[in-house]
Amino acid sequence: MTRILGIDPGSQRTGVGVIDVAVDGRCTYVHAQALVLLDAADFPSRLGLLCEGLDALLDEWQPQQVAIETVFMDKSAMSALKLGHARGAALATVVRRRIPISEYEPRVIKQSLVGRGAADKTQVQHMVRLLLNVPAMKLQADAADALAVALTHAHMSATAMRSGLSTDQLRRRRG
Repeated sequence: MTRILGIDPGSQRTGVGVIDVAVDGRCTYVHAQALVLLDAADFPSRLGLLCEGLDALLDEWQPQQVAIETVFMDKSAMSALKLGHARGAALATVVRRRIPISEYEPRVIKQSLVGRGAADKTQVQHMVRLLLNVPAMKLQADAADALAVALTHAHMSATAMRSGLSTDQLRRRRG
């Protein structure tokens, strides 16, 4: 059994989702939530809350692998910059613990779960609920996105093992 933590970074809310992957590839829902960062006094304090929240989750759920969504270019350069800072804080928190981390573009996540890289969020969330058998009311949007990242990593890891490639090599081939 492998435990994977998926992270959907955000500067206001960061989604986190934990799944277990059995040897036969079956994925089971373990936990999902959004770390709400809006109560912080300023942006640096939000990053601090993000690191503290991730540290607590890493302690509680003990994942063996972590998968995180890459930054996409938003309409606003400032929004993209803040997202990059949040992503960097999450990466640093995980890397400090020496947990293997994989990164996936939003397009790859959508393609992995829905079959189309241009799928919308509702289609991705629907597939997450189906694949993990989680009721709709239980999943907050950012948490569902984080589970999508974890599921993508589980699928890509299984495909990489069957093909003899690393997940990075496989991702580059598909990109």
